Amino acid sequence: MKAFLATIRISFRRQLTYRAANLSGLATNLMFGFFRASVLIALYDQQTSVNGLSIQGAVTYAGMTQALIGFLSFFHWYDMMHTVYDGQVGSDLLKPFNFFGYWLGVDTGRALGTFLTRSLPIFVLFALFYDIVLPHSILQWGAFILSMTLAHLISFAWRFLVNLASFWTPNALGIGRFAFGLSWIFSGFFMPLALFPDWLAEICRLTPFGATVYLPIQIFLGSSSEGTTLNSLLLQVFWVIALVLVDQLILALGVRKLVIQGG
Repeated sequence: MKAFLATIRISFRRQLTYRAANLSGLATNLMFGFFRASVLIALYDQQTSVNGLSIQGAVTYAGMTQALIGFLSFFHWYDMMHTVYDGQVGSDLLKPFNFFGYWLGVDTGRALGTFLTRSLPIFVLFALFYDIVLPHSILQWGAFILSMTLAHLISFAWRFLVNLASFWTPNALGIGRFAFGLSWIFSGFFMPLALFPDWLAEICRLTPFGATVYLPIQIFLGSSSEGTTLNSLLLQVFWVIALVLVDQLILALGVRKLVIQGG
């Protein structure tokens, strides 16, 4: 546990050193947040609510998704893949520290640093320009924080799985782009799932992508009843367990492959 916490602390400090990158990321995400909010406002036109999602909720949704891009890093992450190709993975595997746990610590520190320098400022600035929805009770805030913690674990487990493709192919970037493209579509990032056809929205909600982006924001907006919120959290727990187990299995096979190849 000490090694895990130390890894988080070092990664967190490293993230804070990239000041120019953090500022540029904040400005870019904020700009696209305003753009997406404007598109949704135009799309709603004279409608105050579409399929249960109010215009205020839709605008809040746009700000939330933009704020969480850096925290979840759900759409682009090849850090582990690069260590496989430059040979650093060999020393990482020899560390007296679980390989999966090591990368989870690295990514958790990065996520916390990004939340502090980009996610929180983006949402605060967004709130200055729009009338947004906020959780109305401590219980709702607690459910949201728990949901976001689970969302981070799902996001990391999925990205870790995608990066494991590098154990078998000399260039897994194509696989990564396709895999992350799935998350763009099915997570509800581009457009709230409430605006999708009902059958497609339901499929997206059940995927790990919807469980990472859409479900936590639904809890934040208060669009879920107590029973629905509990079901959402249980679905997230299921995906955490399922993806971690798959990660461990594929990692074991990948390490064996590296040994066979003399890696």
